[in-house]
Amino acid sequence: MGLSSGTRHLLRETVSWTVIAVVAAVALTHFEEIKTGIVGTLGKFRSADVAAAPQAKANIPRARRSGSVVEISATRNGHFFTEVEIDGHPITIMVDTGATMVALSYEDAERAGIFLNPGDFTHSVSTANGRARVAPVMLNSVSIGDIIVRDVRAAVSEPGRLRTSLLGMSFLGRLSRFNMRPGLLVLQD
Repeated sequence: MGLSSGTRHLLRETVSWTVIAVVAAVALTHFEEIKTGIVGTLGKFRSADVAAAPQAKANIPRARRSGSVVEISATRNGHFFTEVEIDGHPITIMVDTGATMVALSYEDAERAGIFLNPGDFTHSVSTANGRARVAPVMLNSVSIGDIIVRDVRAAVSEPGRLRTSLLGMSFLGRLSRFNMRPGLLVLQD
């Protein structure tokens, strides 16, 4: 006795969703290993993309803002760049959910009014490009449109070590939500 058309369709759907759930569970369980492998494999490509982005400011899609929701479109290379204000100073930054905290280049920190001495670089961190020394700082405010987060932990890299500042989880984790859709990142206060 064969299965009815509806039963076969239900069985296919069940198998498809089971496969998706297993793949998602494996990806979440091994996220750091997968990320390390991808960065190791594509690190040179990614570094070139990120290095070129600040100079190509005209190519950064404008964020759409509507009250406490900000939508950021991906650049053609798939990264999410936007303008933020750090302590009232505009900075172009790349959104990076893999970064533990906001990471500022030395040059962007100076643009934001943060001036450091060589002795301030007291912490060592692991990055996609190896170990680096950073200076921990507290940002009074980081804002994108109407979204404002106060007292944000950040790290400033030594001069010349970071080409693009990163908007990491010390900011993103304080939002009520953020999610990605194909080509779009949505932030909500």
